[in-house]
Amino acid sequence: MNQTNGAPGGRQDAARGTTGIRKTTCYMCACRCGIDVHLKNGKVTYIEGNRDHPINKGVLCAKGSAGIMQHYSPARLKKPLLRTGERGSGQFKEIEWDEALSLATDWLGEVRRTDPRKLAFFTGRDQSQSMTGWWAQQYGTPNYAAHGGFCSVNMAAAGIYTMGGAFWEFGAPDWEKTELFMIFGVAEDHDSNPIKMGLGKLKERGVKVIGVNPVRTGYNAIADEWLGITPGTDGLLILALVHELMRAGKIDVDYLIRYTNAPWLVIDDPDGAGHGLFARDEDGTPLVAERVSGKTVASATAGIKPALKGRFELPDGRFAIPVFELLAQKYLDPEYAPAEVAGRTGIAADTIIRIAGEIAEAAFEREVIIEQPWTDMKGERHERMIGRPVAFHAMRGISAHSNGFQTCRALHMLQILVGSIDCPGGFRFKPPYPRPVAGQPRPHGGACADTALAGPHLGYPRGPEDLLLEADGETAERIDKAFSWDAPLSAHGMMHMVISNAHARDPYGIDVLFMYMANMAWNSSMNTTSVMDMLTDKDENGDYVIPKIIYSDAYSSEMVAFADLILPDTTYLERHDCISLLDRPISEPEALCDSIRWPVVEPDRDVRGFQSVLLDLGARLKLPGMVTEDGSPVYTDYADYIVNHQRKPGIGPLSGWRGEDGDKTGRGKPNPDQLKRYIENGGFSQVHVPAEAHYFKHANRAWSDWAIEKGLQDGPVENIFQLYLEPLRKFQLAAEGKIKPVPPEHHRERIKRCFEPLPTWYPPFADDGLNEDAYPLHAITQRPAAMYHSWGSQNAWLRQIHGENALYVPGDVCDSQGLETGDWALVTSQSGEIRVRIARMDAVNGSTLWTWNAIGKRSGAWALDTDAPEATRGFLLNHLIDELLPPKGDGRRWANSDPITGQAAWFDLRVAIRRDPDQTTEKSLPDPRAQTSPVGQPPENVRFRAEAAE
Repeated sequence: MNQTNGAPGGRQDAARGTTGIRKTTCYMCACRCGIDVHLKNGKVTYIEGNRDHPINKGVLCAKGSAGIMQHYSPARLKKPLLRTGERGSGQFKEIEWDEALSLATDWLGEVRRTDPRKLAFFTGRDQSQSMTGWWAQQYGTPNYAAHGGFCSVNMAAAGIYTMGGAFWEFGAPDWEKTELFMIFGVAEDHDSNPIKMGLGKLKERGVKVIGVNPVRTGYNAIADEWLGITPGTDGLLILALVHELMRAGKIDVDYLIRYTNAPWLVIDDPDGAGHGLFARDEDGTPLVAERVSGKTVASATAGIKPALKGRFELPDGRFAIPVFELLAQKYLDPEYAPAEVAGRTGIAADTIIRIAGEIAEAAFEREVIIEQPWTDMKGERHERMIGRPVAFHAMRGISAHSNGFQTCRALHMLQILVGSIDCPGGFRFKPPYPRPVAGQPRPHGGACADTALAGPHLGYPRGPEDLLLEADGETAERIDKAFSWDAPLSAHGMMHMVISNAHARDPYGIDVLFMYMANMAWNSSMNTTSVMDMLTDKDENGDYVIPKIIYSDAYSSEMVAFADLILPDTTYLERHDCISLLDRPISEPEALCDSIRWPVVEPDRDVRGFQSVLLDLGARLKLPGMVTEDGSPVYTDYADYIVNHQRKPGIGPLSGWRGEDGDKTGRGKPNPDQLKRYIENGGFSQVHVPAEAHYFKHANRAWSDWAIEKGLQDGPVENIFQLYLEPLRKFQLAAEGKIKPVPPEHHRERIKRCFEPLPTWYPPFADDGLNEDAYPLHAITQRPAAMYHSWGSQNAWLRQIHGENALYVPGDVCDSQGLETGDWALVTSQSGEIRVRIARMDAVNGSTLWTWNAIGKRSGAWALDTDAPEATRGFLLNHLIDELLPPKGDGRRWANSDPITGQAAWFDLRVAIRRDPDQTTEKSLPDPRAQTSPVGQPPENVRFRAEAAE
């Protein structure tokens, strides 16, 4: 049963009027905390944390509290807009919704009737991707994805392929029991309140925290030890730790045998097409060798004691080697010794050796034991749960590099080697995870006119046979080239490549670009100047190269100025949203949770929630599943969809209060009172995982049974951790010409080099052929705790914390260039130059410059004054970044991305800095031409009073 917080009456009854408290979910970052919204006479007067909420338990950050000023922002769009001036000018006229929707329907309908590929539908930081993805699937375009391709797909894909889960939504550290915590590349915006609460618990218990990050801010500033690593070398550091642990024999061999593919046999037949693949029996089950006899048997054989080393003859006469033997050969190589990696990583060899010893000491000398019997998936009963209490957490800092997939895999391998995955004190899966690749869909393409796609756009290829390619076996089906030879395992798509590929008409041109909450010219990974140029470029006939752009947002962002048709969205306090188990849930390791947003106030403008608009468009287009037999809409709005849509029988967007009587969780028929029950319960549902299933979910029968009962799985799923990733080896075989399809010649060497089935490290691609004397420094961004994405710069309260940004420069670099805090400097990359104000900082890697992310703004955007500090002194590093790398010896310009997943490699930036001879001009450069504000001029002062907002 769902837990209910609070009874009818009191605060809940007050919330039903125009004065009182309404409980919903924050949207000021992706943390999705529970909030209490205080109202007086229909106006929002105060926002605080919901103390009953499972995520934040009442804690709220500056962003969450400042939601009032987001809701009452002068930048809010007020009505549908149709462009009247040139793109980028910001000149529009207001139109009625009927005209706007009719126009969008005409544009979208023509594309669907002729060639659905010509619609590119991409969404930014929205939290309804299961719904928008379903809409795009029913429309029939292959071109759909969200922001993950430039945010953290390396993290997600590496985790899913390795162990069926990853960090953040997928899992969390065991804050209560861990004895050592290491955090890699995590800035203060990420999962901020839970991490702050967790770090507080560790500090209270005296647990050591080690921060690995080029910059010492926030979490890393309060760490007990900070490792100021050189950007892009985290993987090398991790593999050096692996080297030391293996050299000392400090690994959990029993854990490896039970839960990983360490004993599986890998075919050793260099001339054959099966070289490097797993040896399998007639049923396809991987083989292992018995430790004593050397006989090969199925890995699923009960009671087997497999060998971890040796070379064994297979029944067909070929030979095979256990994964662990290959692993030991690779990582015991001196190239991974601490002394060898110290210079490149910037971390001293004795520090690496010491930390490896601390990991081993915490894992094996301070094991955690819980007296809880459990039964594994092979039927073996265990009387207790034994944990290796070392926990890790990581995010964008190790992900946003061209070697990020392999680095993330390396970190998961380190966790696995010491036995700290989903055990007491280690990393813990959150429901609905773990979900291994075997339980994930494959990507779908194959667009046909007036026809839905056969399945979801995004998925997890098992090998080259799952790529989305045209009949020639080379040309990408998708406009972003996801799931092509450019980026085979691009599980989140490649949103950052859409505009540049569409502009180049490579692999084809598009007719309509349809985007939601995607401030494309100003996001973290794209060159701002070139994107603005591409969006406004015209062909030889004087027509825009990208013919039509439909955009939806709640605010007058930079991207609004480049659209032809604007569909204005509501604020997060004015609409329904669904934080769904089908999408990015808010679960905790011991509880299945999801939540909603709902209209706690009514809009005072002529705006509509985007999801409801999308369903309206779907009905007008007669998309499958969105109209009945008589052509009428299936769903009246998004709230109706949330309650009544079923992805499969009994499974819908929300798990709580299902069934006609609302007495079921996970599986059950739609309940017409479901949203009411969520609202009564504070906006969320929470059901606790049985104690027997708290740990070892990857191999726990109680978890499997419970997950099936709750609709998280359809049946038992074998989840064996993949230290050796066979799909990568399949791509190498294709590149070697041994299996089909075979990649084009120009892709082969890169695939052979980067698609190693055991985690590896290679230098970032931006370093290839780079003149390091010309560009000796790294440059990265971090998100501050009080700002999140570009939408924060319109917030009157948050602007007072981060109204402008400086470029932080290491002291030695300042001394060598004659720079002092407050000076203006010129920063140059291979793609451009910017003029910025600098500040000296010593708590940073000595070869790294950095700044806060997304502070700089285009003049006239966000209803800010044209001379606002964000536009005059704020800046972005984006002007120095390019979606494509400089031409190499083959004359091609490769994507500035990870070659495996396509993740944008915006942390690979290399630059030079010098003091600007002109110190009299108080302005950052470049300075894009100001755009006209379609919402009018802002008030001179933005004030807030409890009775009203102005």
